Amino acid sequence: MLHAVIMSGGSGTRFWPQSRRDCPKQLQVLVGDRTLLQQSVDRLDGLVTAERTWVVTNVVQATATREQLPSVPGEQVIEEPVARNTAACLGLAAEHLLAADPEAVMLVLPADHVIQPDESFREAVQAAVALVEDDRRRLVLFGVPPTRAATGFGYIHRGDPLPGQPNGFGVSSFHEKPDRETAEHYLATGESYWNSGIFTWRADRIVEALAEHQPAIGDGLATLRAVLGTDQYSARLQETFAALPAISIDRAVLEHCQDSCVLEASFCWNDVGSWRALPEVIGSDESGNCLQGPVSTVDVHNCIVRSVGDHLVAVVGVEDLVIVQTADVTLVARRDDEDGLRELVERLAEEGRDGYL
Repeated sequence: MLHAVIMSGGSGTRFWPQSRRDCPKQLQVLVGDRTLLQQSVDRLDGLVTAERTWVVTNVVQATATREQLPSVPGEQVIEEPVARNTAACLGLAAEHLLAADPEAVMLVLPADHVIQPDESFREAVQAAVALVEDDRRRLVLFGVPPTRAATGFGYIHRGDPLPGQPNGFGVSSFHEKPDRETAEHYLATGESYWNSGIFTWRADRIVEALAEHQPAIGDGLATLRAVLGTDQYSARLQETFAALPAISIDRAVLEHCQDSCVLEASFCWNDVGSWRALPEVIGSDESGNCLQGPVSTVDVHNCIVRSVGDHLVAVVGVEDLVIVQTADVTLVARRDDEDGLRELVERLAEEGRDGYL
């Protein structure tokens, strides 16, 4: 039976200062009138019930996550004691699924993506499930046809077509965040996809693959499996999970498995990874500006300006900036300088200004 696992433990650093450790972007309303996490669950309507929906988050965000998703059973909000990247995260989720349903098929999706239309997404998931049901060893990745030579995404290079699936292919290789020239080449060939971070596979298969390719994670999961559902679980989780390697599921398993395959996404996808992505999902005005909240501009071009609350932000005679006003922070940065924003957040942590993070 199909279960959904939503990964929702990130801090959304590149959306600072609105995204904070205790209330990151996936718990906030950035697009539409529901939070990104709530939209992720809404998208599952008719595909996966709330009783088969699981969310993996961290201890700090767990209470807010449960409050935002009252239909999801509270015990199915899985709390990671520490961050250990997606391999450990999904291994832990798989163990919980298998305890509830030994035949579970996992649909894995991040909580902070914007996907449209929902119906196309559901149809794509059904196609992925059919691939897994046809061959239980398959690890299905969703690949997004690139629309530009993006250097901030991982790429999946497709291999031979899968029999009976016109949009399915084997995987020939992966490439993480290429330089501009390489990304332009991938775009020109038409044989590469952005790695969406959305996957479908059997829960027992991903546990098996982790044990094969990442023995340390496999051993840790076996330890937790033995105490799952007992009074010992919480203490053992604290001890065991912290010792697991921090590695992505892509590097841990998918790059090594001959059973990895890619299904071309038929839906529009945006990972809303930074402020620069906002115009792509909500649009811009005739001057190229993306404005949200009480904002007034004169002679302003290609800027992203957002005011959270009632504070008016007035902007005159600038271009290519990100300006964000929150209750306690004002950010002004070059629109294209994501590295600078990350460095700023790191600087604030070094300076002990955790109250702003």
